Amino acid sequence: QVLLVESGGGLVQAGGSLNLSCVAEMITFSSRTMAWFRQAPGKEREIVASISWSGARTDYSDSVKGRFTIARANSKKTLYLEMGSLKPEDTAVYYCAADSGFQAWPPSAYGHWGQGTQVTVSS
Repeated sequence: QVLLVESGGGLVQAGGSLNLSCVAEMITFSSRTMAWFRQAPGKEREIVASISWSGARTDYSDSVKGRFTIARANSKKTLYLEMGSLKPEDTAVYYCAADSGFQAWPPSAYGHWGQGTQVTVSS
């Protein structure tokens, strides 16, 4: 059983920062590519950033590149998303996701999901 629990969401003004965390209850965290997704009201879920199992590789969507940073601490089984220069269009529910495969880059498929944390950016 894989359990992912996000935290750190909230309300912030445009231009501000927020840091999200995702604690993973899984034995194989250090072997999984991880990612952050988001879903805004009325829109499809989109990938924001991903990080390989060792942290050596990262990838970002064009909409957040240069503003967000994904990181992980395998010893703590925790995934992070540092969000800066936030914009109202960043408002969404943010989800942590784990690859179903092991040591795959690109990932095979994100088969494990957290319940999400709300991020609201006011203008």
